[in-house]
Amino acid sequence: MLRQPFLPVDSIAEAAEPERRFVLDAASDPRPVLMVLHQERSSAGRVGQLLQAHGIAMDIRRPVLGEPLPETLDEHRGAVVFGGPPSANDPDDYLRREVDWLKVPLAENRPFLGICLGAQMLVRQLGGTVAPHPEGLVEIGYYPVRSTAAARTLMPHWPDMVYQWHREGFDLPREAVLLVEGDRFPNQAFRYGDNAYGVQFHAELTLAMMHRWTTRGHERLLLPGAQGRRAHFDGRMIHDAAVKRWLEQFLGLIFGRPAAE
Repeated sequence: MLRQPFLPVDSIAEAAEPERRFVLDAASDPRPVLMVLHQERSSAGRVGQLLQAHGIAMDIRRPVLGEPLPETLDEHRGAVVFGGPPSANDPDDYLRREVDWLKVPLAENRPFLGICLGAQMLVRQLGGTVAPHPEGLVEIGYYPVRSTAAARTLMPHWPDMVYQWHREGFDLPREAVLLVEGDRFPNQAFRYGDNAYGVQFHAELTLAMMHRWTTRGHERLLLPGAQGRRAHFDGRMIHDAAVKRWLEQFLGLIFGRPAAE
């Protein structure tokens, strides 16, 4: 059973109304979730850990290695497209095919989550623009964000500090609903239609992933606006528990079902 999150004093009024909560379980849909990764050794991180903890299987595909994506999601519970080093604007054939493939979950109205690059690909598929910050700034480390009223209608508790690792942002596609906004990159999470979500930040990050990213990608820590390595780990100690609680509920919203009253 999911634990009720601790509510600070300033949230008591908000908690007066019954809050919507969600659960993940394999019994309601035994099909696996399609997981699309963009590096040979990348993993599904905490998203994969949470799905597996609730008995939900995964079908991992890596288009960069030539692995095909399914023509339909009839055999899948839904799909998650993760981040990676490329830009959604890159001309690589596999990236173009992947952006084009996003027509499948959209046309079939299937549960879909795009994370960072995955969200930017969704924006491209919907006719939006992906571009660097006009002043060349990046978000690499922990940065504040704000949930919108539309987000709190879906689920009440959203993180206010999240982990970022990106040089590009995106505009809000037409008919999409903004869920989370930021200062440096205004559009941080959105919903399109009934079942498609895109998030710019990395709630899926594990401690091991943070070690790898800040080691192998250490040169990015010197980019304008990036945080130093120590700040990444300090931020994780402070903010990660709240992000993990949110992610479990968010995955329940997309791939699970409402909790019983």
